[in-house]
Amino acid sequence: MTALVTAYHPDDRLAAVVESALVTCSEVIVSDNTPSTSASAAEKLDDPRVTVLRNGSNLGLAAALNSAVGELPADTDVVLFLDQDSVLPPDLVPSLAAHFADASVGVVAPTPWDATHGESYEKAARSGPALADRDGVMTSGMLVRRSCLTAVGRFREDFFVDWVDFDFCLRTREHGFRVVQDTTVLLPHSLGDRREHKVGPLRVHVLHYPAWRHYWVARNSTVLAREHRAKNWRWSLSAALFLARWTVNTAVFERQRRTHVPALLAGFRDGWTGRARQEYVPAGAQYSAAR
Repeated sequence: MTALVTAYHPDDRLAAVVESALVTCSEVIVSDNTPSTSASAAEKLDDPRVTVLRNGSNLGLAAALNSAVGELPADTDVVLFLDQDSVLPPDLVPSLAAHFADASVGVVAPTPWDATHGESYEKAARSGPALADRDGVMTSGMLVRRSCLTAVGRFREDFFVDWVDFDFCLRTREHGFRVVQDTTVLLPHSLGDRREHKVGPLRVHVLHYPAWRHYWVARNSTVLAREHRAKNWRWSLSAALFLARWTVNTAVFERQRRTHVPALLAGFRDGWTGRARQEYVPAGAQYSAAR
């Protein structure tokens, strides 16, 4: 098993992530999108089992993943994907890998856990079976069978960052593999600036992203909803409802709504037409599909 870790201006937690992966993986490949003009904590990794790929600039999540996949050893049968802040609990990988005894499983993932608020990020994981089939799971912590990765192909680089994982999982299912989530296996994970807002007796958790990130959330979810509306209309409807809820939460709770809501609306329009805008690519990043 080989672990692939994506990084961008990582801090010292990266070493702990790599160390936790080496408990069960024979090799770790770190794909670092930190610009070559900046120092990176990845440069401090000196274990001979660790390969660091300095990509030179921010190429986006999908391109970083593809860069690492291109360096996989030929004898790797299972690939573990990790973010730079996902330190693995000791029993996570063995618990997930056991599900590959079922030859139909191509992807298996843990349940991302918000340690700050003491709850799962995903409502669907709070109830239901211990092992659930999903349309998509989060990249960090997921295990992918090598034959599945080969069949599905490259991660979608025009998505840049958000929904890269769901696109991959939807294509995985189209190739006949199952995507499953073990709801009993928890992975402490941070999605960013997630704050709790109270509306009377209700609690609403809202991610406060920069405007450019809202654009990609809206654009890429719309692209997938549009592309899958005929063959998987239920999932497309759920993606549309997700975006509607995200937009309402941003309009109500985001102090910088004057810039953030227009970014969401621009993402929706571009997702419907397939366009991508350079103005919503973060400064210094490379994204060849934008125009």
